Amino acid sequence: MKTLLYKLFEHQYLNRDEANTILLNIAQGKYNDTQIASLITVFLMRNISVEELCGFRDALLEMRKPIALDAYEPIDIVGTGGDGKNTFNISTAACFLVAGAGFPVVKHGNYGATSVSGASNVMEEHGVKFTADNDKLLRNMEECNIAYLHAPLFNPALKAVAPVRKALGVRTFFNMLGPLVNPVLPRYQLLGVYNLPLLRLYNYTYQESPTQFAIVHSLDGYDEIALTTDFKVATRDNEKIYTPESLGFRRYSENDLYGGDTIREAATIFDNVLANKATEAQKNVVIVNAAFAIRTMRPEKSVEECICIARHSLESGNALAIFNKYVELNS
Repeated sequence: MKTLLYKLFEHQYLNRDEANTILLNIAQGKYNDTQIASLITVFLMRNISVEELCGFRDALLEMRKPIALDAYEPIDIVGTGGDGKNTFNISTAACFLVAGAGFPVVKHGNYGATSVSGASNVMEEHGVKFTADNDKLLRNMEECNIAYLHAPLFNPALKAVAPVRKALGVRTFFNMLGPLVNPVLPRYQLLGVYNLPLLRLYNYTYQESPTQFAIVHSLDGYDEIALTTDFKVATRDNEKIYTPESLGFRRYSENDLYGGDTIREAATIFDNVLANKATEAQKNVVIVNAAFAIRTMRPEKSVEECICIARHSLESGNALAIFNKYVELNS
C-alpha cells in the first residue's frame, strides 16, 4: 500500500490492475483504517479515472456474492450520494412506484454515509431484516416485484470500509462504486450523479457493459431529478436537457425536498409519499424519477406516458400495497 500511496501522492494515476489489487487487499483486511482513509482522501482531492473506477469495480464484482435474479431483467434505481442536499429517500420510493407499475426492481443500497437516511436506513426503520438468501430474494421478486440488496451482505470490501466512510462523513469513491456493483448485474439502471464530470465518467464506463442505462443529473447539483432546475439525462445513444415545465411540473425549492434531521423524519416523508399524502413536490419528484426508470426499460414509450404510469402506481395505491407486502415478508 505504501508504494501505491506514494504514487498517488505524486499525482499519478493507478492502472486497472493496481486499482483491482487495492480493493482485493482492503477486503482481505491487509490495510488499517488510517491507510484506507489516506486512499480515500486522494480521491477527494482529484477526479477518479475510468481505468481506476473500472479496476475497483472489477475487484468488487469478482468478490461479490452472486444472486440469481437476472432472469427477471430488473432495474436498479440509485444515486451516487454525496450531493450534500440531504433529501428524503427519493430513489427508494421511486423503486416501489416502478414495482407497483409491474416492472421488476432489484435495489442495491446501503446506510447513509453523507446524508441522514440511506436506503438501508429507511428500510430498517420499517422493521425490514436484510438477507442474502437467494430463495427469500426470489420470493420477494415473485410476490412483490422487488428485492432489496443491503450492500455489505454481498461484498466484503464494502463492509470493511463502512466504519471509515461513516467516520469521514464525506463522499468517497465508494459512493461512485455502489451503483456499478449490484451483485445481480441488472439489465437496466437509472443512476443519479451530482456533477457533470461524473455523468461523463459513468457514461464512458457503462459503454463497455451490456447495461441499458440512463444517467440523470440536476444542474444545481442533485444526484437525482429534483425538479428544482433543468436536468440532463444521458443514455447510451444521446444526451438531453429537460426543464420541469416541459414535462408539466412546477419548479420546487431545496427546502421542499429536505429529508429532515433524523431517520424517523425521513421515513415519515417516505411513508407519506407512498400513501399519496405527501406534498406536491415530494410526490412529483418521486414520480418523475420513477418515470425515467420506466422509460429506461421501455424506451419506445414517451416520457409523458411513463409519467402517467408512475403516477397511476402511486395514486392507485399499488405502490403502497407492494411496499406493505414487502415489509410483511421481510420483517
